Amino acid sequence: MSGPRSTSQRAQQNAVAELTRISGVADSLAARFHEAGFDLYLVGGSVRDALLGRLGTDLDFTTNARPADIKRLLSGWGDAVWDTGIAFGTVGASKEGKTCEVTTFRADSYDKISRNPEVTFGDSLEEDLVRRDFTVNAMAVDLSTKKFIDPLDGLTQLLAGELDTPATPEQSFSDDPLRMLRAARFVSQLRLAPADRVVTAMTGMAEQITRITAERVQVEISKLLCGSAPRPAIELLVHTGLAEHVLPEVPAMRLAIDEHHQHKDVYQHSLTVLEQAIDLEEKDSEPDLTLRLAALLHDIGKPKTRRFESGGGVSFHHHEVVGAKMTRTRLRALRYSKEIVSDVSQLVFLHLRFHGYGTGEWTDSAVRRYVTDAGHLLPRLHKLVRADCTTRNRRRALALQRTYDDLEARIARIGEEEDLAKVRPDLDGNEIMRLLGISAGPMVGKAWKHLKELRLESGPLEHEDAVAALLDWAREQGLNPPS
Repeated sequence: MSGPRSTSQRAQQNAVAELTRISGVADSLAARFHEAGFDLYLVGGSVRDALLGRLGTDLDFTTNARPADIKRLLSGWGDAVWDTGIAFGTVGASKEGKTCEVTTFRADSYDKISRNPEVTFGDSLEEDLVRRDFTVNAMAVDLSTKKFIDPLDGLTQLLAGELDTPATPEQSFSDDPLRMLRAARFVSQLRLAPADRVVTAMTGMAEQITRITAERVQVEISKLLCGSAPRPAIELLVHTGLAEHVLPEVPAMRLAIDEHHQHKDVYQHSLTVLEQAIDLEEKDSEPDLTLRLAALLHDIGKPKTRRFESGGGVSFHHHEVVGAKMTRTRLRALRYSKEIVSDVSQLVFLHLRFHGYGTGEWTDSAVRRYVTDAGHLLPRLHKLVRADCTTRNRRRALALQRTYDDLEARIARIGEEEDLAKVRPDLDGNEIMRLLGISAGPMVGKAWKHLKELRLESGPLEHEDAVAALLDWAREQGLNPPS
């Protein structure tokens, strides 16, 4: 048997299997609520993911119990209980490695000006489901009877791969503009296609996203990029105009023609690099947000550096320098961590360095500098550089691949001879002070830096050679080291 009916049956079989996997936690919690006279439902994304056979350890429940009752019932049941969301009707608990959030039925209204709902608790499951963001998230399972509840036909839309809203998209997005970014996120995570009316509403209401805090926007962008199909999601953001408000540097790349790829613009090139970088991630590993951000943003400096040369050529000199600064500014505005801001901007800065390698003309000193400048980012830099090759010329692509293979082989060879991950001067700070007869201060740092440059240039030195080099440098600086 095939067709919609069999597909629906398979989905519900998935859900049964997934619910069986969490039954110990879910059933004991449902029994606790039932004994107190309350109903408890698995709801929203948990039901959706169960139907898809991908239910995780974060479980969402809804109930007719009020927040104080929820907290009382979770206390003594959960391994840990928290009530940071109790003002919005949510209390959380951990149990046997699973995170459970229980929320009172909601019937919120919004003031249409701020992003915050005027929290109102509802009295029915149906009322709660209607107010949810998307129809595929408006399904529930009665944990007492194991009955599947789908008043808005969310399963049909899920199986059809369609993303729509329970109410009109305009009403839904007006209530919470962040839902527009969530729509793009579900395109990436679940490979759903937004309904035409959803796209129309997103386009007409794109500016409303400015009502949302940078922190909330950043979370959605990160989840979108870490989905299985970020390219169509980014294309949706650009097509609807949302990207102009959250990642304006991305649509700006449509204006620049890539000098290496005359048949496509930098925007399309960057999306291809993103896809190819994802393909290079380690199998069965978590998505690499840092690599994906760097792949998407590596060429954002090109529009500002584009120059039309005589003879019809186009140049983008120093776009990696400009791009690194732009990347740092954008990621800071989105409230990314200092680590992500630093790592992504450094990858953008370094992504062109390899192209000076030619056919292997770099000295060992240049290879050491490449490794040292990349530091802990070297494995990601390898992936980014390889992903940055999008030429359709097979001969050129193979040549670039072979050349980078050669560079990696040289890095490995030199790494066997020297510990490139820990390139440091041959003398430490204490020995520098002793040999020069000086105390801690700026001059020690200058001497240390000089010895490190010498180490990068020449490789490891014998101890007496390092001492001689330090003393020669000190005399050039006007110092008189003790004999």
